Amino acid sequence: MRPAFAGIDFGTSNSTVGVVRNGQPRLVTLEDGQVTLPSAVFFNFEDGRICFGRQAIANYTDSVEGRLMRSLKSVLGSSLAHEKTRIKARSIGFMEIIGLFLGHLRKKLEEDGGDLVETVVLGRPVQFVDDDAQADANAQSDLEKAAHAQGFKHIAFQFEPIAAALDYEQRVTREELALIIDMGGGTSDFSVVRVSPERARSADRKDDILASRGVHIGGTDFDRLLSIAHVMPQLGYLTPTKDGKRNLPASYFVDLATWQRINLVYTAKAMTHLRQIRYEAARADLVDRFIHIVEHRYGHALAALVEKAKIELTERSSAEVAVKLSDVAFAAGITRDGLDATIARDIERVTATVAETIRDANVKPSDITAVFLTGGSTAIPLARREILSLVPQASVIDGDMFGSVGLGLALDAQRKFG
Repeated sequence: MRPAFAGIDFGTSNSTVGVVRNGQPRLVTLEDGQVTLPSAVFFNFEDGRICFGRQAIANYTDSVEGRLMRSLKSVLGSSLAHEKTRIKARSIGFMEIIGLFLGHLRKKLEEDGGDLVETVVLGRPVQFVDDDAQADANAQSDLEKAAHAQGFKHIAFQFEPIAAALDYEQRVTREELALIIDMGGGTSDFSVVRVSPERARSADRKDDILASRGVHIGGTDFDRLLSIAHVMPQLGYLTPTKDGKRNLPASYFVDLATWQRINLVYTAKAMTHLRQIRYEAARADLVDRFIHIVEHRYGHALAALVEKAKIELTERSSAEVAVKLSDVAFAAGITRDGLDATIARDIERVTATVAETIRDANVKPSDITAVFLTGGSTAIPLARREILSLVPQASVIDGDMFGSVGLGLALDAQRKFG
């Protein structure tokens, strides 16, 4: 059997594994017949097991006692990367948890072909951290160490939009100057690349990559902004204290709205502070809602409802976040216009970065012949509309929303290690 070439797209929200076996690229089935795996880990306190993906989320939503971790990729390059979190009786580092997830992906890869896979290309955003070269380098180094600890001996990295370009190139019939748009859960990355059937056979593609840029904005940022603007006010955010001299502290509301920070509100210290905030609040009834959500460990479920509403708003004009617990119930309505207004500033940054990428390539917008879109956030109408307005003459190709990068990474592994 010819060797397998593997690529792992470890995403903020979802992950995929691409493989080239016997010359054919495809995605590995990871869970329940699906080639995508939610980037989630659940530590089950009842039986001691560790679950991943949909099973992890199901355990959490079924009220199994335990700890859910999501959006782990977001800690790379941040101060959280080398901190530890409490998992029942022990403390475990965030990088160790990321390693456990990568190890699970490696296990699925080897089960797929019944062979040992020690070589991999890992996807990475153009920037893990905006405007901080040292933090960016540390993030890649930490991810590489986590992969080594799980048995990968030979590791290379590729920018995620370049990987998407390699996947797109498999279907082109002539030379194109392509703008690759990859908007995922945690980052948005862009590249201008020359692609063609002939260039696809070249081992060295350095000269075909005209420019790459990225910005640390993605779907989980839109979730956070939506939650803060439309849901957290239902829990007391921006409401005043009894004396009317100030608003309630914002930090706990922001934590509850941020996937990777939700667990921070579940500590005894946080609960003590929340009860003090309730005592000071003019609307203690709203803070009671917040406290009930914390007591029910409902934070991730609430974030999932916000994410669901965001996705619904890609096709509908309105959506609702409805919370129904035994002792708290409320609903927050969100319109498409409300979504647009909430994320407008971030979309401006995204669009400006796309324009800078085109300028970096030393080409005119009119020279771009194709726009290849991948990543779940490219479905957001405002993002799509503003980006495509920069290159109105280009043909638009929608790639596999979640799989293009994984396939391209496997093709890159074949090129690098074959």
